[in-house]
Amino acid sequence: MDKQIIAIGGGGFGRNPGVGIIEKYILDQSDKDTPNICFIPTATGDSESYKVSYYSTMTKLDCNPTHLDFFKRTPNLEKFIQMQDVIFVGGGNTKSMLAVWREWGLDIILKNAYESGTIMSGVSAGAICWFEKGITDSWADNLNVLECLGYTKGNCCPHYDEEPERKPSLSNFISNGEIGDCFAIDGGCALHLKNDQVFKSISFKMVKTLILVKNEEGRITETSLPQNKSLMITLL
Repeated sequence: MDKQIIAIGGGGFGRNPGVGIIEKYILDQSDKDTPNICFIPTATGDSESYKVSYYSTMTKLDCNPTHLDFFKRTPNLEKFIQMQDVIFVGGGNTKSMLAVWREWGLDIILKNAYESGTIMSGVSAGAICWFEKGITDSWADNLNVLECLGYTKGNCCPHYDEEPERKPSLSNFISNGEIGDCFAIDGGCALHLKNDQVFKSISFKMVKTLILVKNEEGRITETSLPQNKSLMITLL
């Protein structure tokens, strides 16, 4: 069973409810005709409006959508996660999200599911959380490097073309050794990893880019990774 991560740099149902382009791509990676998908909105404190956007999108697709709350009564997590074919983690405060997950043991439960073939996906906080380290705006004043779950090797920075402070901050973090080589993902783009290897770069909003940022002999370099054709699909 393949281990799969689909990390979105920005966009999706949180911004464009009902459209479902990248969401359909994620569902199509499952071997189930009608996969069970669970939305985890911990990073926004289980935002109700975020859940409404999720259901307004997923109910148009061939799937069985559900969600997991931590700020209401929380179900038996191991049993609940075992039922899911796809996990989608929303954006928000990554540091706070991971603290809640670790307190409940969800970090371990999700890792077991990932290694058993459950697809892990998400946007922003839900993109970087699977890597060793990520660039986060969990702190109000400035971007920081955050230790993440480490399900896959490498590091991740979302919103690379959407927020002007991302590029110089990432360059500084790499230059001073706080973080190593890093996947930088534009909004409207997603990185699909299979078994810890780059499988595809998916552009689902115009032409967006996945970039590998490295320090090569003291010089910061950017290499665009091969891209799948744009997924410009409109759902009826």
